[in-house]
Amino acid sequence: MSSDSAQSDLDQVIARMKSERPAVLNFSSESVRAEPTLDEARGELASAIGQLAHTIFSKKYGPLVGTVTKTTAETVLKNAEENLYRAKGDATLVIQELVDRAFTSKPNKKK
Repeated sequence: MSSDSAQSDLDQVIARMKSERPAVLNFSSESVRAEPTLDEARGELASAIGQLAHTIFSKKYGPLVGTVTKTTAETVLKNAEENLYRAKGDATLVIQELVDRAFTSKPNKKK
Protein backbone atom coordinates (compact mmCIF):
# COMPACT_ATOMS: atom_id res chain seq x y z
CA MET A 1 0.00 0.00 0.00
CA SER A 2 2.78 2.44 0.87
CA SER A 3 4.56 1.80 -2.44
CA ASP A 4 1.31 2.64 -4.29
CA SER A 5 0.92 5.92 -2.38
CA ALA A 6 4.59 6.74 -2.92
CA GLN A 7 4.17 6.09 -6.65
CA SER A 8 1.04 8.27 -6.80
CA ASP A 9 2.84 11.04 -4.88
CA LEU A 10 5.73 10.80 -7.32
CA ASP A 11 3.33 10.93 -10.26
CA GLN A 12 1.68 14.03 -8.77
CA VAL A 13 5.03 15.73 -8.26
CA ILE A 14 6.10 14.96 -11.83
CA ALA A 15 2.78 16.21 -13.19
CA ARG A 16 3.14 19.42 -11.18
CA MET A 17 6.69 19.92 -12.41
CA LYS A 18 5.53 19.55 -16.01
CA SER A 19 2.63 21.97 -15.56
CA GLU A 20 4.63 24.76 -13.86
CA ARG A 21 6.76 27.20 -15.76
CA PRO A 22 10.48 26.48 -15.46
CA ALA A 23 12.67 28.77 -13.41
CA VAL A 24 14.43 31.36 -15.53
CA LEU A 25 18.07 31.88 -14.72
CA ASN A 26 19.17 34.87 -16.73
CA PHE A 27 22.61 35.98 -15.64
CA SER A 28 23.24 38.17 -18.64
CA SER A 29 23.39 41.92 -18.30
CA GLU A 30 20.25 42.35 -20.37
CA SER A 31 17.11 42.79 -18.35
CA VAL A 32 13.95 41.00 -19.40
CA ARG A 33 11.72 43.88 -18.35
CA ALA A 34 12.22 47.15 -20.12
CA GLU A 35 13.71 49.80 -17.88
CA PRO A 36 11.01 52.19 -16.67
CA THR A 37 11.08 55.82 -17.65
CA LEU A 38 11.76 58.47 -15.06
CA ASP A 39 8.07 59.43 -14.96
CA GLU A 40 7.01 55.80 -14.39
CA ALA A 41 9.58 55.34 -11.62
CA ARG A 42 8.51 58.60 -9.98
CA GLY A 43 4.86 57.53 -10.17
CA GLU A 44 5.58 54.10 -8.68
CA LEU A 45 7.55 55.62 -5.81
CA ALA A 46 4.80 58.16 -5.14
CA SER A 47 2.20 55.36 -5.17
CA ALA A 48 4.22 53.36 -2.67
CA ILE A 49 4.58 56.39 -0.41
CA GLY A 50 0.84 57.05 -0.69
CA GLN A 51 -0.05 53.46 0.19
CA LEU A 52 2.28 53.56 3.16
CA ALA A 53 0.79 56.83 4.38
CA HIS A 54 -2.73 55.44 3.92
CA THR A 55 -1.87 52.33 5.91
CA ILE A 56 -0.31 54.26 8.76
CA PHE A 57 -2.42 57.44 8.96
CA SER A 58 -5.86 56.66 7.47
CA LYS A 59 -7.53 56.00 10.82
CA LYS A 60 -6.28 59.26 12.31
CA TYR A 61 -6.53 61.64 9.32
CA GLY A 62 -9.17 60.02 7.11
CA PRO A 63 -9.32 57.94 3.94
CA LEU A 64 -7.93 60.59 1.57
CA VAL A 65 -4.53 60.86 3.25
CA GLY A 66 -3.03 58.30 0.84
CA THR A 67 -4.24 60.11 -2.28
CA VAL A 68 -3.11 63.50 -1.03
CA THR A 69 0.26 62.09 0.00
CA LYS A 70 0.71 60.42 -3.40
CA THR A 71 0.13 63.62 -5.37
CA THR A 72 2.26 65.62 -2.95
CA ALA A 73 5.11 63.10 -3.14
CA GLU A 74 4.98 63.09 -6.93
CA THR A 75 5.08 66.90 -7.04
CA VAL A 76 7.94 67.08 -4.54
CA LEU A 77 9.94 64.47 -6.46
CA LYS A 78 9.40 66.29 -9.75
CA ASN A 79 10.40 69.65 -8.26
CA ALA A 80 13.45 68.12 -6.58
CA GLU A 81 14.52 66.62 -9.89
CA GLU A 82 14.19 69.99 -11.65
CA ASN A 83 16.07 71.77 -8.87
CA LEU A 84 18.88 69.19 -8.93
CA TYR A 85 19.19 69.54 -12.68
CA ARG A 86 19.38 73.34 -12.33
CA ALA A 87 21.88 73.08 -9.46
CA LYS A 88 24.03 70.73 -11.53
CA GLY A 89 24.17 73.32 -14.29
CA ASP A 90 25.01 76.08 -11.82
CA ALA A 91 27.72 73.98 -10.17
CA THR A 92 29.20 73.16 -13.57
CA LEU A 93 29.41 76.86 -14.44
CA VAL A 94 31.01 77.76 -11.09
CA ILE A 95 33.57 74.97 -11.32
CA GLN A 96 34.41 75.87 -14.90
CA GLU A 97 34.92 79.51 -13.90
CA LEU A 98 37.16 78.51 -10.98
CA VAL A 99 39.21 76.22 -13.20
CA ASP A 100 39.56 78.94 -15.81
CA ARG A 101 40.74 81.44 -13.20
CA ALA A 102 43.09 78.99 -11.51
CA PHE A 103 44.84 77.69 -14.62
CA THR A 104 45.01 80.74 -16.83
CA SER A 105 48.26 82.60 -16.56
CA LYS A 106 48.18 86.27 -15.70
CA PRO A 107 50.23 88.58 -17.85
CA ASN A 108 53.35 89.78 -16.04
CA LYS A 109 53.32 93.48 -15.28
CA LYS A 110 56.74 95.09 -15.50
CA LYS A 111 57.41 98.27 -13.61
